[in-house]
Amino acid sequence: MPHDTPLISTIAIGLGLAFALGLAVQRLKLPPIVGYLAAGVVVGPFTPGYVADQKLAVELAEIGVILLMFGVGLHFSLKDLLSVRAIAIPGAIGQIAVASLLGMGLAFWLGWSWGAGLLFGLSLSVASTVVLLRALQERRQIETERGRVAVGWLIVEDLVMVLTLVLIPPLSGLLGGASPEAAAGADAGLVAAFGVGTVWATLLLTAVKVGLFVALMLVVGRKVIPWILHYVAHTGSRELFRLAVLAIALGVAYGSANLFGVSFALGAFFAGMVLAESQLSHQAARETLPLRDAFAVLFFVSVGMLFNPAILTTHPAALAATVLIIVLGKSLAAWLIVRAFGHPHATALTIAASLAQIGEFSFILIVLAVNLEIVPEAARDLVVAGSILSILINPLLFFALDRLTAPDAAGGRPKAPAEAPAATAPAVEAEPATALSGHAVLVGYGRVGSEIAAELAAAGVPFLVVDEEPLRLEPLKARGIEAYAGACGETALLERLNLAGARTLVSAIPDAFEAGHLVEAAKAANPAVTVIARAHSTEAADYLAKLGSDTVLIGEQELARSMIRALKAGPAGL
Repeated sequence: MPHDTPLISTIAIGLGLAFALGLAVQRLKLPPIVGYLAAGVVVGPFTPGYVADQKLAVELAEIGVILLMFGVGLHFSLKDLLSVRAIAIPGAIGQIAVASLLGMGLAFWLGWSWGAGLLFGLSLSVASTVVLLRALQERRQIETERGRVAVGWLIVEDLVMVLTLVLIPPLSGLLGGASPEAAAGADAGLVAAFGVGTVWATLLLTAVKVGLFVALMLVVGRKVIPWILHYVAHTGSRELFRLAVLAIALGVAYGSANLFGVSFALGAFFAGMVLAESQLSHQAARETLPLRDAFAVLFFVSVGMLFNPAILTTHPAALAATVLIIVLGKSLAAWLIVRAFGHPHATALTIAASLAQIGEFSFILIVLAVNLEIVPEAARDLVVAGSILSILINPLLFFALDRLTAPDAAGGRPKAPAEAPAATAPAVEAEPATALSGHAVLVGYGRVGSEIAAELAAAGVPFLVVDEEPLRLEPLKARGIEAYAGACGETALLERLNLAGARTLVSAIPDAFEAGHLVEAAKAANPAVTVIARAHSTEAADYLAKLGSDTVLIGEQELARSMIRALKAGPAGL
């Protein structure tokens, strides 16, 4: 049996090393992303030892981007996208222009041509899809106003980059690279058929392709994709349902790229968005989650593989300037634009932190520019090194942002200057910390949590509720019961619940890992709080008990005990 299996070795060694180094750096209180990037450096071509297949790693990482954008689309609607167009379109274009000018200034200082400077600046202007969405999802901000603005901003950047990548080949001669004839690409014949200038023909062709794709997705996809999933769901096979979700996400992404010239990420986003109106959207999101996370890790490994450590010694000043443009220049431009449009300070800070890094489109753009001899190879090394450093810095920016915008423990007011929330912002962003004390904190308002809440209300026990789905909480708020939308892993949310003054914590969520984080936070804030948790297995129950849960109930065991009691009390007895 042959053992030359680059795909298996790339996945096995890439994920294995990412796990080992990610676990090691987390023990040092650093983000796991640092370990994932380090794993890529170790298996990359610029370090001794095993060298993974770089081309395969990049393609595997692209799957992670597709699934990630599909998941974001599942939480979005066309209405959400259009609601932020007034800030997302001018904001993204303005920020791209500022970053491009700063990049051109650095290129001019380095003695490069204006064309090289333009493409170098453009490569520094676009944020990484994976990094931006990962940060927002960790804080459950995708469905908030600031999350919608950030995603809308990202979509506009994506469209600008798609257009840029199409225009570079016919413009390469003008930009100082290979001749347009040599770089015209696959659409050269179609472009010539228009009988007009190459650039305008390319623009027109791209606009037609993107327009056709969007129309097809909104008119046909809106009916066909949900229908397929509903049909598969009625078969009763979870395996087929999961396969259908993956086939739709990857199939639409691949088709959009090959038939319409749209990026994989944008195609997957539209596939998710048209499916968002289906009742099965949440189930579809859950089915793609494990694969999405695994392939997202491979994205960071693939970035690490591009890193050439020699750039640290050959161009230290240029690298420092590159990082400053990415982290400070872009962020400051984004903050000023968002504030100029009248959005709250917290929203401006979130957008600024989200965009303070670069990623996948930056690599595609700069590699194309190098291949067309428009920019020197040093530009590629600066972009890759700048990307890695900005990705490492980005979690620190969000940590500082969380500290800055977290409610004050005493008064529940933001540490940042107080300001009125935007009218469209969800309630969780505007609500102060609870004034309750000696209360019960109920986390999870599904089938189990809603029963518990009804009992607490009937008994007159003061309590508040936390759930990830804002719509579930509307009936509670209408009855005057305090309810907070978000995940129990969000630091800012936990600080609103007054765990230090709570009497009881009830964890009605099925995810043992998330529940464990909640239990740890509650016991750290208040060792005397009574914790009652839900689990689905004895292993999960043991895990939660070790973290400090006073009572852990397993649904199946409790059901069996109730049935046994019913048998004993019945006419036949036992």
